[in-house]
Amino acid sequence: MSDAPARRVIGVASGKGGVGKSTLTLNLALALARRGAVVGLLDADLYGPDIPLMVGLTRRERARELKLWRLGRPVTLTPVEVYGLRLMSVGFLIGEGQALSLPAQSVELVLRQLVHETAWGELDYLLVDLPPGTADVQQQLVRLLRLDAAVVVVGPQDVSHLDAKRVLELFAESGTRVLGAVENMAALVCPHCGETVHVFGHVPEERSLWALDVTKLASIPLDPAVASREPVLLAAPDSAPGRAFTAIAEQIAAALPSSSRYRPR
Repeated sequence: MSDAPARRVIGVASGKGGVGKSTLTLNLALALARRGAVVGLLDADLYGPDIPLMVGLTRRERARELKLWRLGRPVTLTPVEVYGLRLMSVGFLIGEGQALSLPAQSVELVLRQLVHETAWGELDYLLVDLPPGTADVQQQLVRLLRLDAAVVVVGPQDVSHLDAKRVLELFAESGTRVLGAVENMAALVCPHCGETVHVFGHVPEERSLWALDVTKLASIPLDPAVASREPVLLAAPDSAPGRAFTAIAEQIAAALPSSSRYRPR
């Protein structure tokens, strides 16, 4: 396998969809960039790429085919630069809402293309928005990327913690370091009276990730600021979610300083 595309490659994972993993990945990338790092973001969810929509760059026309090779050589992809980040997603290559139908043997080829045939340039960090779950695609990505570390995103529901435990097992089997987990949509602070409302209730401590000695990097509340058209770190950096994303990025930078193993391609 070719050299890693960044000094530090960090996977952001979840056991199930709908927990805000892509939102976390994008805002973490922005928070690291605000610290002066050069940051890339790979949207590795081939079947449900959301990052293009989150940065307002969806493709209208449908693609007739994915052009991965030309004259027997792999096609070099150019990352899209938005908000000071370098982004790549299959969502930039196909139409919004277009289903990507790939035979199983082609999945790893596409993943390799997105990772190693994208002209990332010199990156301090590459954040990878992993698809949810622990199926073949996730296993291929973990092998392909040689992750330096991973962050797990979980919602405040028993089933979310249960599914996230399976992701922890996947990382344990691959020898991937888990920096910790982020509990998203933890509670709602009423904008009128200030009362904290636990919309989803509580997960029994003994059934949670925290019972496995997983570090809780942050507990991010439900906040309308997250639903802004801009990423919350740009639209409302001083909001509770904005401060939480900044704090998580500081923990990542402290645990994984970017002066490591970059070797130019």
